[in-house]
Amino acid sequence: MRNIILSRGTASDIERQVNKVLRGLGDPEPPLPLEDVRALLSLDRRYYSTTDDSFLRETISKLTIAGAQIMKRPGLIRDAVRKFDLRALYLPDRKRILLDSTQPDAKQRWNEAHEIGHSILPWHEDLMLGDHEQTLTPGCHQQIEAEANYAAGQLLFLQSRFGAAANDSPPGLDAVRALKAAFGNTYTTTFWRFIEDSHSKIPMIGLIGPHPRFPTGGQPDFRHIIESPAYKTMFESLPADRLVQAVRTYCEYRKRGPLGAGEVNLIDKRGDAHVFLFETFSNTYDCLTMGIYQRPYAKAVGF
Repeated sequence: MRNIILSRGTASDIERQVNKVLRGLGDPEPPLPLEDVRALLSLDRRYYSTTDDSFLRETISKLTIAGAQIMKRPGLIRDAVRKFDLRALYLPDRKRILLDSTQPDAKQRWNEAHEIGHSILPWHEDLMLGDHEQTLTPGCHQQIEAEANYAAGQLLFLQSRFGAAANDSPPGLDAVRALKAAFGNTYTTTFWRFIEDSHSKIPMIGLIGPHPRFPTGGQPDFRHIIESPAYKTMFESLPADRLVQAVRTYCEYRKRGPLGAGEVNLIDKRGDAHVFLFETFSNTYDCLTMGIYQRPYAKAVGF
């Protein structure tokens, strides 16, 4: 799945909502304490488990919107939680965030911020747990999830604070590691944010997925392909199999830590070749690859 770049108007609306929260907290230093955000917004946080769904069943059975029970068969949502492997939910009726208790703390932090994002965007309330035709379309679902992700990123990375810190270091995985520690977020979310929101004039591409030397049968080559705004402007989106070929030209077989780096030629929308430096790191369950623009290359051959 490729990242969705929101329209400037939508992004600005989300930024204004997040800015209200951060100002209400007195413009905090990183890492952002989510318990303070919940207190400010009067949000409740609870946990559920797919192996013991008694709490989830009871909560959903009581869920109402505008005084009406939202669903006569609450088991349908429990089934959806299991089927789609949902890690978090936001229940606007009770201003309650539900988190999967089996997730690691760092992932729960992102999931909680994502649900807070839903809660602070006024136009999301009518879409949460909706059942009319518009809210069930894949395009609508992807859009509201992208908006909640953007709000989560704006919160956890304190809006312009992250971009300013990121721009103080040359782009690369070393900078991502340092910023991960400073802002208290996961490697993957910091990596994603770095590509989308730093060094605005440098085309960058990020790849998240299984080890390219150890393919997993039936799984996509990459779960996510992240293209920076500068990359989207200058380059076409490449097929995943071509990107895998590029990474395999330098990637080592070890399963953890740095997996290598190498120069890769990519062709822009005009047909001209450019050199990118690709580097890959494995945290054992995912490989993160960052491609950073280096310079034009006269020979028009590439991926």
